[in-house]
Amino acid sequence: MQILLYDTTLRDGTQREGLALSCEDKLKIARVLDELGVHYIEGGWPGSNPKDAEFFQRVGGLGLRHARVSAFGATRRAGVRCEDDANIRALVAAAPPVVTLVGKSSVLHVEQVLETTCAENLAMIADSVASFKALGKEVVYDAEHFFDGYKLDADYTLATLAAAAGAGADCLVLCDTNGGALPGEVAAIVRAVRERLGAGGPQLGIHTHNDGGLALANAMAAVEAGVVQVQGTINGYGERCGNMDLIPLIANLQLKLGYHCVAPEQLRRLSEVAHVVAAVANLNPDNHAPYVGRSAFAHKGGIHVAAIEKVESSYQHIDPALVGNQKRVVVSELSGRGNVRMRADELGLRLNGAEGGLVQRIKQLEHRGFQFEAAEGSFEMLVRRSAAGYVPPFALLDFTVIVEKRGDHEIASQAMVKVRVGEQLMHTSAEGHGPVNALDAAIRKALLPHYPALDEVRLVDYKVRIIDAHLGTAATPQVLIESARGDERWSTVGASQNIIEASYLALWDSLELPLLRDREARERAAVR
Repeated sequence: MQILLYDTTLRDGTQREGLALSCEDKLKIARVLDELGVHYIEGGWPGSNPKDAEFFQRVGGLGLRHARVSAFGATRRAGVRCEDDANIRALVAAAPPVVTLVGKSSVLHVEQVLETTCAENLAMIADSVASFKALGKEVVYDAEHFFDGYKLDADYTLATLAAAAGAGADCLVLCDTNGGALPGEVAAIVRAVRERLGAGGPQLGIHTHNDGGLALANAMAAVEAGVVQVQGTINGYGERCGNMDLIPLIANLQLKLGYHCVAPEQLRRLSEVAHVVAAVANLNPDNHAPYVGRSAFAHKGGIHVAAIEKVESSYQHIDPALVGNQKRVVVSELSGRGNVRMRADELGLRLNGAEGGLVQRIKQLEHRGFQFEAAEGSFEMLVRRSAAGYVPPFALLDFTVIVEKRGDHEIASQAMVKVRVGEQLMHTSAEGHGPVNALDAAIRKALLPHYPALDEVRLVDYKVRIIDAHLGTAATPQVLIESARGDERWSTVGASQNIIEASYLALWDSLELPLLRDREARERAAVR
């Protein structure tokens, strides 16, 4: 059975606090949604702001292949003809193939929010739907506050649906606008609506919010009860606690329940889509998001890893490749030999029986404040340094860091280091914007004449975390450094009671790792 996906990221999703999209952003996301195979893209409310009006002027130039674009707006105002209503006129001017009209389905909202009569509200719904059907538009009718309204006065709420259906609406969407419904009652009410409307009527849809943490469960309950259109947003963006997240909905319906949402090759783009939309929205992706998060198929416990090394499905509910994700083995003090061996295999490194010693070394370091879950570069360095015949490209022997504040002058930072490369010993110094920057500059000053490739390596992030905060200023700082070279990225960690030494250790790993990778690449090329 085909389930129609209706995405409202560009309208309802932007009501999330702290999220704002430019017209260019909205066009980028629309293109991504179309490639995913979404059936409807709600572009915005052209009657509410110039940016949404511009979107509808430009979206035709995208050449969308799968999706139909919908413009959102309200039914006409009480006592105003459709042709005189500014919102209706803006929807007409936007000229979308699909118009989505929101109307009140709760007596409470009709009488106390709109401050009109129940009869006038029914006329507002019917007139608005009919006016767009007369223009040849596909009309989706969003019954706002449907479930709350149904529990308050079921007969009137069903009458609002009948008004929209009688005027020709193509789909009636039942909205849990406040996000307070429960899956059981959603399923029962959907079945009751289907029975009341009878066969041959409009399609039914569902629109849920996550205020009770049940948006996905409610949408799935509605599908199993007979709705064929599901509205939601990518990554669950939306007002308050968010809208229903289309990403796990698609995966659950298609992989678990056998419904058809998108083609298999489009399903494999789920992880990519989730991350692209997050990037355009300037929001960090949720690493723990179901199906598509970086940690969704990450394995940390030694017992788990030992099991998936034998049978991957033993601790994975699906093959992560089906949604464009991948299995990850996390190394920590909870690791067993299997964690270390599998993670090394992923890096293309061989341990040759050194797993036991490496596990113990990791546990010792984590007891001192190191953590290797987010510092895969430092884990790789542990593996490389444990190899027989390991020869370090350099050694950092000594360092001195001076920070001075004199009178009204700015704070000055200077670092001096002693570095050995082969048989050559070097003493260098450098100033910096801070002690860590000065230390980085002094080390690079010594190494660049020997390893000019390090000029391409840059530090892109620096984080400090306090391990034992209860000790106050005597606590152990943990420093995490992220480095990059082109598209290549790696993270390294250092921990010490002295924050400068913690930074020094993380810097050491961050600079040595690319040199070892380059050496290995040259050795492979020489063998070929």
